[in-house]
Amino acid sequence: MTTSQIAFHPEAAAEVKAAFTWYRARSVRAAVSFLKALEEALGAIAASPERWPLFAQGYRRNLLRRFPYAVVYRQISGGIEVMAVAHGRRRPGYWRSRLP
Repeated sequence: MTTSQIAFHPEAAAEVKAAFTWYRARSVRAAVSFLKALEEALGAIAASPERWPLFAQGYRRNLLRRFPYAVVYRQISGGIEVMAVAHGRRRPGYWRSRLP
């Protein structure tokens, strides 16, 4: 089993930072748990990127455990590109404007 390199779209990286900041303002434990859930999801994606079904124009999504976020990604020649870390209850599909 090989793992893939993971690259974040700049707006996806900003979403991670914003979510972490929001959770940290409420609870350091929640913020750390959010990052742990994200790391677990990214590890699973890197290890087996085709595990999750296609759902939008060649993209896949992995739902975080315990948090209402989905990692939206696609396989590219250099590994994995994370297009969004999208909140599941806000503006569905907003990230589609980022598609190449």
